[in-house]
Parts: sequence; C-alpha cells; structure tokens
Amino acid sequence: MTAFQPLPEPLNPEGEPRRVGIELEMAGLSLEAIAAAITRLFGGEHRADSPFKQRVTGTRFGDFGLELDSDLLKRREYLDYLEKMGVEVDRDGEPHALETALSQMAGLVVPHEVVAPPIPHDALPELDRLRRGLQEAGAKGTHDSLLYAFGLQINLELAHLDAASILRHLQAFLVLYDWLLEHSQTDLSRRLTPFVDPFPSAYARHVLQPDYAPDLEGLIADYLVHNPTRNRPLDLLPLFAHLAPEQIGAAPVEHHLIHARPTFHYRLPDCRIDEPQWDLSLPWAGWVAVERLAARPERLRRLAENHPGAERDGLATRFKDWMAGLFGPGT
Repeated sequence: MTAFQPLPEPLNPEGEPRRVGIELEMAGLSLEAIAAAITRLFGGEHRADSPFKQRVTGTRFGDFGLELDSDLLKRREYLDYLEKMGVEVDRDGEPHALETALSQMAGLVVPHEVVAPPIPHDALPELDRLRRGLQEAGAKGTHDSLLYAFGLQINLELAHLDAASILRHLQAFLVLYDWLLEHSQTDLSRRLTPFVDPFPSAYARHVLQPDYAPDLEGLIADYLVHNPTRNRPLDLLPLFAHLAPEQIGAAPVEHHLIHARPTFHYRLPDCRIDEPQWDLSLPWAGWVAVERLAARPERLRRLAENHPGAERDGLATRFKDWMAGLFGPGT
C-alpha cells in the first residue's frame, strides 16, 4: 500500500479533522462474507434486514451498510413484474426465500455495495485493511468483467462551506477531469453507463469563465439548470441540499436519491478491488490533486483561462446515441 496523500486543508469548519465516507461496489462475495470481514477487523454485530440490505453495527468506526445495489429489488417491485410476466409468486411464503434466490442471481451483474461510516480522513489506512481483506477473500472489481460497471465513491467533508471555496473545487475538478480519467483508469463499461456522465461542455465553459463569481444561490441555480441529476462524476446535490434545502426541494431532481450532507460526492473512480497493485490511496490521490489545485487560486485561474472546454461528445456519447437509435428510447 502506498501512502495516503495529505489534504491541503485537513480540518472542517469546526476545527476538527475532516471526515470521509467510502462506498465500494464489488461482486464475488456474499453480503454475509463481507460482513464477516468487517467484524473480524473492526468488531460489531451483523444484522440482516433482508437478503438485499444488511448492516454491521457497533464497530469501532460506527455502522457499516451492506446492500445489493438495486432499488428495484430492495423495494420488492420485482414481485409485481414477475406476476405480470405470468410467474407465480408466493408473497406469503417463507420469508426472504425468493429474495435470497434473486439476490444470488442479481449479484452476477448488480454490485454488492459496502457503505462505510464517516471516519477521520487520517484513518483511511485502517479502512484500506478492509479493502485488502475483501480482496483476499475473492472480491471482484470493475475490470474483471465487461458487465462490472462498479465504482468507488468518496464522500469528503468540506473544509469551507462558502460559495467561493465550493466553486474553486468545482473549477479544479473540471480543469483536471481528463487527467482524472487517466489517473483513475476509468473503465469503458462505466463511461458508457449514465452514472458518471461528464458535466455538459456548455456548463464547464460557463463555470470556467474568469468573471464567474456567483453567490451560493446563483451557484446552485446554475448547477441545477445544467445538472438536474445525481449522475455526475462530482455530484454536488447532497452538498447543496444541506446548504439550501428549500432551493433543492423545489428543483426537479431525484429527491429520493439525495441525502443531504456537507460533503463532496466524488463518483468517478472504478473499484478495482481485485487488482493487487490497487488500493484506496490511488483514488484518494486523485481527489487530493483537485483540492491542491483549488488551494492555489492563481494557478487555477491560469489553467481555467487556457482550458479548451472541448466538447465531450466522444465515443461514449456517440455509442449511447447509437444504442438509443437501435433499441429506441428508454434502453
């Protein structure tokens, strides 16, 4: 494991170490096996709410969430679909029997997700021990299959909550986006899914203008015009919901998916958990590069002025358009 890069501003607005939550998507292990790895390292008690949604509570870091990452399965809407297809469903049968069978099949393409509790950022090496334990137990990551569009998500508490600081980090991310794609080795399978759609070019050009200096309300309003979705590689909707709940509440966004919190939600990296040379310090280093550039306003300004703002209608977008034309809307 390589060293974790230090943050240029390690403290939150209250003067305490900034906390970070990590989400890992993987295949190859059952939720029960993942829970066992967590309890071996950090203690706690495994609780199974259903075959799709489980927890490890009371660890020394807090509570871990474990789930099969499919809203359809967790909400049991699949029962309606099965019945419409003529499949006889025993809704009153043995509890969780059908869910268990479906979870085993769905786990082939739907990721099992580990949602770690927020921990001090300097405790990330401890969390990487879990990554290593899951790797050794046989977890499979993004590059193991063309079907595995698995991601790693970083939810990092902000050092400052003012509009100017948030804007600098957004600008730094936009300037470094191509480098981050290369650094993260983001898999084509994830680029072709909608989950990390790049920011629209028109929005990037607007935000990188030298005279762009909105207040918080204006920053959020512009963001919503161009990005009324969670599907961005740097998702700011949870942060904006924390800072301006009424403004986000009135917007046409996926409210049921937004959990307000004072964090950057960095979604770009793959989860390459099965690769021996990969660990959590690598995606973390990508985000730290964003923070370091944001902490140097003059350098950021020069890079933003020279940024080409190139159109993102590359291979991934053309492929999506081709698929839509071939199979029709909603594919």
